[in-house]
Amino acid sequence: MHSENLTKYVQKLWEVWKTAARLGLVSFGGPVAHLGYFREEYVKRKQWIDEKTYADLVALCQLLPGPASSQVGIGIGFLRAGMLGAIAAWLGFTLPSALILLLFAYFSAEVPIDWLHGLLVVAVAVVAHAVWGMAKVFTPDRSRATIAIASAILSFWIPNAGGQVAIIIVAGMIGSFLYRHHSRTAVLSVPTFPRKAAGVLLIFFMLLGLLPIVDQLTSSPFIALFDSFYRAGALVFGGGHVVLPLLQSEVVPKGWVTDNQFLAGYGMAQAVPGPLFTFATYVGMASFGWKGAIVATIAIFLPSFLLVIGTLPFWEWIRQHSRFQAAFHGIHAAVVGLLLAALYHPVWTKAIQTPADFCLALAAFCLLAIWKCPPLVVVIISAMIGAFS
Repeated sequence: MHSENLTKYVQKLWEVWKTAARLGLVSFGGPVAHLGYFREEYVKRKQWIDEKTYADLVALCQLLPGPASSQVGIGIGFLRAGMLGAIAAWLGFTLPSALILLLFAYFSAEVPIDWLHGLLVVAVAVVAHAVWGMAKVFTPDRSRATIAIASAILSFWIPNAGGQVAIIIVAGMIGSFLYRHHSRTAVLSVPTFPRKAAGVLLIFFMLLGLLPIVDQLTSSPFIALFDSFYRAGALVFGGGHVVLPLLQSEVVPKGWVTDNQFLAGYGMAQAVPGPLFTFATYVGMASFGWKGAIVATIAIFLPSFLLVIGTLPFWEWIRQHSRFQAAFHGIHAAVVGLLLAALYHPVWTKAIQTPADFCLALAAFCLLAIWKCPPLVVVIISAMIGAFS
């Protein structure tokens, strides 16, 4: 009987991985599109969870830092097959884009510089599109719009990762006061294991606090890499695009990659399906080879695992505390401001050198925002125009 149960569990894990891998191969269009693909596959086709559970899981993941679509996939895998199911769901969804970006980093030295410049320019359009879309959602009133603009201005005065974290914390405090009467209602039915969940959250905070200390006490480049990408995954609110300013301030000043390499990889990341956080694979590969790619990829996604598994049992408590939820109104507005600042530097300042560059970026933005063209098509067109202009 035990052997039969084990066989069924392995089959369930295989199905989780296979389904997630198929989604990882076809899920173009960013996190919002990913959530649409997930709903179609997991709710309507597979019927692993119902509509209400899916909506509640999405709501929880949107409150947490990190890549919301990956976190939803991790949560579904966990609800379906436990911790191994969460790992299988993450691996399946992440591997296709991670492998493509790893190969791009390996062969990027062979790519003509004009093609790379086209990728730099398309990054302007992609980030501008992200700022526009996020601003409509996260800054719908004057207070939040002001928080966003103030965050953008302050980010130039304190242009480092610590400054960005401070801006996010202060914005959260402001939001907790201004929007304390705004609340959400949702009930997510999950297995109850509060002690284990509390232990998982303790690991999350211990790593966040101890990794910088360990980095200072050692000279290992891989510990430094793990620390930088873990912190990025733990502190980025608002999705994959927002990782740009935090990672840029972490990896470029250390000389791991140049600004041009960083932005070329970011542009390429728009062309692949799956989570944008696999941009970490590119940076790790470009910096320290395949070992760096593995370390960076695990580090940037590890906080998502710890946060999703650690907060699921406490979701009922979170939703009842309006102050806690109100803080995220301010945090999300600050995120828009940080991304707006990143749109100017390094994205705009590195990519837009001539009127032709501006025209190409404007055309790419038109294709993305107005004509709703797939990012893959826009990236390919921009790279080709860059090559022949």
